[in-house]
Amino acid sequence: MTRNAISLNGSWTSRWVFILAATGSAVGLGNIWKFPYMTGMYGGGAFVMMYLVCIVLVGMPIMIAETLIGRRARMSPVNAMRSLAVEAGASPRFAWPALIGMVAALLILSFYSVIAGWSLDYILGMGTGRFQSVDANAAGALFAGLTADPWRLTIWHTLFMALTGFVIARGVVAGLEKSLRVMMPLLFVLLLMLLGYSVTTGHFMQGFHFLFNFQPDKVLDGLLAAMGHAFFTLSVGVGSIMVYGSYMPRQASIGATVLTVGILDTLVALTAGMALFPIVFAGGLEPGAGPGLMFVTLPVAFGSIPFGQVMGTVFFVLVLIAAWTSSISMLEPAVAYLVERTGRSRVAITTVLAMLCWLVGMGTVLSFNVGAPAKFFVFAEDGFHFFQWGAEGGRNFFDSIDYLTSRILLPLGGLAFVLFAGWVLTRDTVRDELNMRSPLAFTLVYWSMRVVAPVGVLVVFVAELAKQ
Repeated sequence: MTRNAISLNGSWTSRWVFILAATGSAVGLGNIWKFPYMTGMYGGGAFVMMYLVCIVLVGMPIMIAETLIGRRARMSPVNAMRSLAVEAGASPRFAWPALIGMVAALLILSFYSVIAGWSLDYILGMGTGRFQSVDANAAGALFAGLTADPWRLTIWHTLFMALTGFVIARGVVAGLEKSLRVMMPLLFVLLLMLLGYSVTTGHFMQGFHFLFNFQPDKVLDGLLAAMGHAFFTLSVGVGSIMVYGSYMPRQASIGATVLTVGILDTLVALTAGMALFPIVFAGGLEPGAGPGLMFVTLPVAFGSIPFGQVMGTVFFVLVLIAAWTSSISMLEPAVAYLVERTGRSRVAITTVLAMLCWLVGMGTVLSFNVGAPAKFFVFAEDGFHFFQWGAEGGRNFFDSIDYLTSRILLPLGGLAFVLFAGWVLTRDTVRDELNMRSPLAFTLVYWSMRVVAPVGVLVVFVAELAKQ
């Protein structure tokens, strides 16, 4: 495989397109509900401070590692790591983490498409006034009705997967770049619209204090949560950033570019919190965590405030765009690899992979209704069972795939990528690719990749496993 293999896929026309792409990959459903809630729960400004430290020490070194590997080789993640390993005199088996990451990305996309499809249903529901003047019980019943209906979930899952495949099939410039040039600015505009509206609710300062009230006694309580979210929010560990880096112009500064992505990702998460919590408080509600905030609490809030129907529709369009930009980054590594390996058209390969993800995603669709009794990894009195129908405990299909990918494969992938850049590639190779003017800055980044970030990932990995 030669270094010009990536010409089969294309390249970004500027550094800013990479920033839009990487930010789009990083900004997802977790930015909309998880980060704002965690900030309020773990001490407001204290959590934000710890999160920023963890972004700098753990998240950004891994993102830099992925980006420099991709741009150095100008290939898809699997071929990039194989090529650079051989060049460094190491085993080509170092490509295995990228291959596993590629599979993990497809597995994540399979259930992410189902969850993201809910936003399509809620755009329709908000636009038609389905949530006007509903209380919490009614909103909960509407959400339960959605998840209990496999046919309805299948329709939205299919539509969202088709939207994702459409962008990828058109190629790097005509598909990815053109769509990101529209979707990312639109995401920022919609978010600012919501923020401007939240200022008019009369509860903006209440929401602001919920997010930023500095509680130093909670710093240590939120340290592990901040470290874990800093790792997961930047979309590292599956090769998405690596393949985006392979399309990055040679003259662009990797360090400055990754720093910009980290800042934008954090700003989106903080702005989402400042926009949403005043709306929740204006509706006389308490913020809840997880999907409950997005699909139950917020619809009640939007249904009880002036112009809520319009702003609720805007919000779920925002959710859709955030999910869409993340989903295309999950499909691109596998498409890029198979285009290089087979020489077949992006349209054909994208179609096959999208259909495969759709099929696996049907397991998630059924996990919320008729397939809910199917449990995997069950520890019972008579021993361990991989699969049991109707067992107490265990995980359903969706929970099993989510746990395997987000708790095991992602951290191990991120660890492998940063160790590869820090220990397999030569110091001169890393220095040449980063091209930092300051020797001190390079030394700090280099040792962050070699020591600090790997230790941080291991701490998160072990802590997450210990919870189970």
